[in-house]
Amino acid sequence: MTPPPFSRTGSPCWRRALGAGLCAATLLLAGCTGSLGAPDGGDGPLPGGAAASQVAERSMFPRLSHAQWENTVRDLLRLDDRPGLSASFTTDPLGGVFDNNEAALLVTPGLWGDYQRAAEELAAMVTDDEEKLGRLVPADLPAEPEARAEAFVERFGERAFRRPLTAEERDTYLALFRHGKELFDGEDPFVAGVRAALEAFLQSPHFVYRVELGAGPAKGGLIPLSGYEVATKLAYLFWNTTPSDELLAAAKAGELSTSEAVRAHAERMLEDPRAREVVGAFHRQLYDHEQYHDLNKDQALYPEFVPEMGDDMQREAELFVEHVVFDKEGGLTDLLTSRTAFVNDHLAAVYGVDGEFSEAFKQVELDGAERSGLLTRLGFLAAKATARQPDSIHRGVFVNLRILCAALPPPPDNATGLPPGEKATNRERVEAHTGKGTCGEACHGTMINPAGFAFEHYDAIGKHRTTDNGVPVNAADTYYLGGEPRSYADAIEFSRVLAESNEAHACYARRWVEFAQGREVGAKDRELINELGEASHGGASTKELILQIVSSASFLARVPAEAQ
Repeated sequence: MTPPPFSRTGSPCWRRALGAGLCAATLLLAGCTGSLGAPDGGDGPLPGGAAASQVAERSMFPRLSHAQWENTVRDLLRLDDRPGLSASFTTDPLGGVFDNNEAALLVTPGLWGDYQRAAEELAAMVTDDEEKLGRLVPADLPAEPEARAEAFVERFGERAFRRPLTAEERDTYLALFRHGKELFDGEDPFVAGVRAALEAFLQSPHFVYRVELGAGPAKGGLIPLSGYEVATKLAYLFWNTTPSDELLAAAKAGELSTSEAVRAHAERMLEDPRAREVVGAFHRQLYDHEQYHDLNKDQALYPEFVPEMGDDMQREAELFVEHVVFDKEGGLTDLLTSRTAFVNDHLAAVYGVDGEFSEAFKQVELDGAERSGLLTRLGFLAAKATARQPDSIHRGVFVNLRILCAALPPPPDNATGLPPGEKATNRERVEAHTGKGTCGEACHGTMINPAGFAFEHYDAIGKHRTTDNGVPVNAADTYYLGGEPRSYADAIEFSRVLAESNEAHACYARRWVEFAQGREVGAKDRELINELGEASHGGASTKELILQIVSSASFLARVPAEAQ
């Protein structure tokens, strides 16, 4: 089985190749539909007791996201920075919560053209720059031209496809390399060959897709992934980029042949700074940190708010997550209850933190009577608010969807915003519009409003308050968790209630499975999610949850194609 083919018309390299009288079917067809019989880096890893009932169906050809493509090109070509070419690519639609959802990552005709243009531009950029070319071409290649070309194709091909080339692929790309001098007349023959090969490799589905066919026959209804496929999954999960030379070498040596060995490599990869970026990206997308940028607040009501505070709020959220996950080695309970914060002069003024502050961020401990975890931080509270008022409804929706994974129906088509009224407080206005006795009572009265009202002590920029329009704030309510009513007086108690609930930990586990697998969860993921949720509830760290995922059958194997 082969990756989904691209349309093969219009490729810049193809146009020149055809103009030179070369046979199209010989030059690039293997890049689009080449057979996969390459060495698999040893028998695939399967945990003891692995069963097909634990592994959900997924694509065998997940496409690189634009961010992954950028990182991969940078590392594959040994560039200093991401080239930035994907900024002009056909935009990826958002499929669910995360940007790596395989269901949304399709190669449209427009994106195929983007890949073609980018391949041509990158190949020219590298081969026209002696310093860049020197980084890409290994220094120990043979001097004899034919052996030199073959060695380059084999080595670069392994890094581009994230596995060794088959003999057929090697011969095909070597033939194209030899014709480089005809495609790029006047260039040094070796440089021209490199340019031709780069264009072809960067347009191949084996580069654009992460192929997961598996290694050998099914075992117990499951096909274990090859060592190279496991290396690729690990690299894109922990670093969001192509496997390093060291990781490919580990796959070649059969060092990823057991779940225990995979976990050991994963532990080392988590210590790499790039893992912090990926863990940060998970939480940034899950908790909507991007919404913090474009905040607009009424300056007459909130003179302390300045436009750059949105960026400050996102940076605070990033530093908080990094501190909890990596410095403290904590998990969801800490994310929901920790009082540690990172503030600069703008944020300290709103939090009411005493001391001297500048534009630099400083670690502080917030007042435990006012703050507890991520749901009482300025970013979340200000993003879920209008220019003038806190938005109890959207705060409640966020908690239900992103913290508890509750199944809320979409709002009705005729839903309207909160109308102005004579009610004194924000809570009274929300209750009059959506509470008991209204058409919105079913969802709002039992799920959305009780969760949202917990945050009534925070105004539209997240500043703590004790009164609303001269009336004492009422943030008390009751939310059903585990079938039992759980009452709380405010957001501090509500955050603790959430941290003690099975639902919040199962939701956090579910989101990590979605992110790690790059797909929506299915019924067969339930057992793993339950195990991870219980571990999280029992105090397991975020890092431990990730390590359990990558050493699970769900991560290390796939079901046979005929069973999907």
